[in-house]
Amino acid sequence: MVTPTKPNSRLGTYVVKSFKDESFKAYVPPPLPPDPPLALQPLLLLLEQANQALGRLDGLASILPDLSLFIYLYVRKEAVLSSQIEGTQSSFSDLMLFESAEAPSVPLEDVQEVSNYVAAMNHGLRRLREDFPLSLRLIREIHKILLSKGRGSRKRPGEFRETQNWIGGTRPGNAAFVPPPPEKMMECLDAFEKFLHREQEDLPILVKVALVHVQFETIHPFLDGNGRLGRLLITFLLCVAGAIREPILYLSLYFKTNRQKYYELLDRVRSHGDWETWLDFFLTGVKETAQQAADTSKEILTLIEKDRRKIERLGRPAASVLRVHQHLQRKPIITIPATAEQLSFSAPTVAKALQHMVKLGIVRETTGKQRHRLFTYYRYLQILNRGTELRRVSP
Repeated sequence: MVTPTKPNSRLGTYVVKSFKDESFKAYVPPPLPPDPPLALQPLLLLLEQANQALGRLDGLASILPDLSLFIYLYVRKEAVLSSQIEGTQSSFSDLMLFESAEAPSVPLEDVQEVSNYVAAMNHGLRRLREDFPLSLRLIREIHKILLSKGRGSRKRPGEFRETQNWIGGTRPGNAAFVPPPPEKMMECLDAFEKFLHREQEDLPILVKVALVHVQFETIHPFLDGNGRLGRLLITFLLCVAGAIREPILYLSLYFKTNRQKYYELLDRVRSHGDWETWLDFFLTGVKETAQQAADTSKEILTLIEKDRRKIERLGRPAASVLRVHQHLQRKPIITIPATAEQLSFSAPTVAKALQHMVKLGIVRETTGKQRHRLFTYYRYLQILNRGTELRRVSP
C-alpha cells in the first residue's frame, strides 16, 4: 500500500447533500491516473505472469478449430456469471433453454437480463470492430441494450442518471457507498473518457483496465446495470488495446468467487487510495482466469473429439449424426422439431441421430416424456455450467 503524500491526492472529496431532510455524504473520485503514481515495482512479476497467461490463451484461440463456437459459448457463460453477481438466478442451462424457446426453471425476467447482456456484449464488440471509439456515447448505446427488456427497462436505459443513487442500505443516509451527485457526475465522466482516450500510454494495459473498472464502478453513472457494464468494459478495453484478439477472457467467475474481497478492495481504493492491493487482486484474477479458460477449452476439444470418434464408428448413419452432434456444440439443449428445421433435416432423421447418440452415451433425454422431448449434450453442458450452478430451495 502507498500512502498519499499530498492532501486528497489519491483520495476523493465528499459533497454533503440531503435526501428527505437527512444529510449524507456523496463521494467524488479524483481523476485517473492515481497521484502519487502507482508503485508497480512489487507487482511486475505478477504482471508478467498475467500477461503470459493471457498470451497463451490468445495463442490457443488462434488454433481452435471453431473459434466462433468458443466465443459464442464464453460470451454466454460470462453473461450468466456477471448477472448472477447482481442477483439473478439464471444458470447456463437456463439460458440455453431460453434461447431454444423452452421454459427455463427460473423467473423469465432473470433469463431475459442474461440474454440482454449477450446482446449488449455483441453490440459493443461489433461497434469496436467497426473502429467506433470506446466512448461515453458507446457506453450509453451498450447500456440501452443491457436494460432493454426485463426489470431494468424502467431505469432509463441508455441515459445517465439525473438523480442520486446509492449502493446498499435503504437510502443514502444508511448506504454502504454513495456515488457522485448528478451535478458532479458529468465532470467525473468527462475525466474518465479522457483517460480512456489518452495517447500517453505509460501504464501497462492490464493496469489501465483495472483502474478503469474501479473508476466506472465508483462513478456509477446509471440508475441500474453499472456492475454488469463495468465488467463488460474489461473485455472491451482488452480487445481495443489488442491484448486479446478475441473476447475470450472474462473475470466474472473470479469476482463472484471472491465477491466479499472484491467489494472490500473497491472500498479500500476509495477510503485509502490503495490501488496497489486492488491491482494485485485484479492481476491474480487475470492470471488464474486465463489459465482456467485455456484448460476448459482443451477439455471441451477433447470431449468433442472423443465423441466424434464414437460417432464415426457407426458407419453409414454417421454423416447425419455428426451434423446433429455439431449442432449440439452450439445448442447443447435441443428439441427434435427445432433441430430438424435449423438443419433442414426431416424430424425422423434427427430423432434417429439422437437415438444413436443416446445409445453411445453422448446425449440424454431429460423429460422422460414421449412428446415435447428435450435432449442434452450433458457432459459438454456440465463443463460449461461450472461456476454457474445455484442452490435452489424447493417451494
